[in-house]
Amino acid sequence: MPRPEKQLTPDASPRDWFGHEVRYWRKKRGHSASSLGPLVQASPSLIEKVEKGQASCRRDLAERLDEVLGTDGVLTRAWGMVYGESEKHRRETEKNASASMEGTVQAHQGRILGRETSSPLGSTEPVDRRAFLANSSLAAITSIDLAALVAPTTPHEPPTRIRPKDITAVLSVAEDIYRRDNAHGGGGIVGVLASRALEWAVRLLTVPCSEQLRAPLYTAVARLGVVVGASHFDAYAHDDARIAFKIAADCAEEANDWHLRAKVFSFLARQAIWIGDPDTGLTYAEKGLVRADRLTPTIQAMLHTARARAFGKMGDIGGAMSAVGAADDAFARSNPQDDPPWMAYYNGAQHHGDTAHALYDLVLLKDQDPGQASRRFEIAIEGHDDAYARSRAISGTKLASLLMAKGDPQQATAIGHQALTDAGHLTSRRAADDLKELNRFAARHRRIPEVAYLRERIGATLQA
Repeated sequence: MPRPEKQLTPDASPRDWFGHEVRYWRKKRGHSASSLGPLVQASPSLIEKVEKGQASCRRDLAERLDEVLGTDGVLTRAWGMVYGESEKHRRETEKNASASMEGTVQAHQGRILGRETSSPLGSTEPVDRRAFLANSSLAAITSIDLAALVAPTTPHEPPTRIRPKDITAVLSVAEDIYRRDNAHGGGGIVGVLASRALEWAVRLLTVPCSEQLRAPLYTAVARLGVVVGASHFDAYAHDDARIAFKIAADCAEEANDWHLRAKVFSFLARQAIWIGDPDTGLTYAEKGLVRADRLTPTIQAMLHTARARAFGKMGDIGGAMSAVGAADDAFARSNPQDDPPWMAYYNGAQHHGDTAHALYDLVLLKDQDPGQASRRFEIAIEGHDDAYARSRAISGTKLASLLMAKGDPQQATAIGHQALTDAGHLTSRRAADDLKELNRFAARHRRIPEVAYLRERIGATLQA
């Protein structure tokens, strides 16, 4: 039997109080020291010693503990009062540890928005890749221990040096997961594949890399991070999605890729809106539009639709209509040849579906005319082929809900059956929630035989 944990005395000293807080949050989140350690890049024994007041906690560890345990910054805010005097020792420890780290790249200027992890102007000192990982949100999943926990029987080692084919492989895997996610949803095996792929790609960032391959490597990992985050978002693995998006954002900035940076913020905005925080979603969308002059009109349209959806959820008619107008104006200026290849999905069907979602909320929350939202959903449904079955299913379900709530229940039923045909093949929590919403609206017309049958099909699909 495991030995009982030592009784802590939080009143004995500030260090003991800090350790007690770590244990409180660890147990509150259901972690053991063994399960928490790899997530914060610390050994389980160090976690135990910090909790007992027998070892110091570095500030970066406190920050990772806050992030993983969801403490709202409690430990980071307390760190200065508890361990401020140990800062000199912390720097010495980091210096000694960095001497044994491998895989460096030359420092660069020109980080997007003036990020300050590069060396001072003119400096030729190398930036250690693992230091970059540890000092950014990438730290959440880069631990070798974590990779071993995920696949203990297949500890495949990364290459000894980055080659062009490694970057090509990352991009190829990203494209493969992207196709699977759109056709089948982000749950099940797609989510497993996505997680494994990102863990492997992040390990590549610790491998020595030539100067000419540095930006392409970070761009490739950023692209994969976006795809994996989107897949996790669809499966409601929201914490995993946030980590993936943060990885993508950090890598996009390292690569000075404004387009990928914008894509990350677009997804962060949509995720925040979906989980009921449209104000934060609006902030993310606005961040994505910083230096909009560097973005293609298509990418600008994508971000304006995110703004529109945030305003729609907030019931802000003026804000939503203005954002829809800005999105339409930007999309009218789109030239696919100017866009990166991964923006090819944002065609007329995608644009009309995204803007329709914003108008949909205005209809339900502010009793606006459903006509414009309905027409946009119809264009989206018609334009999405089987490669985008999830998007077609979601637009169809939303249109059926709109008509069930504000229009003809018979017409809504016919559209709902079509959407169910697509949704039945998906492992998408988002699509499932939209079906539940349609079922609630259909309950108002349950006495109509055709509607009753639709509700039976919805129930069977959700239980399958």
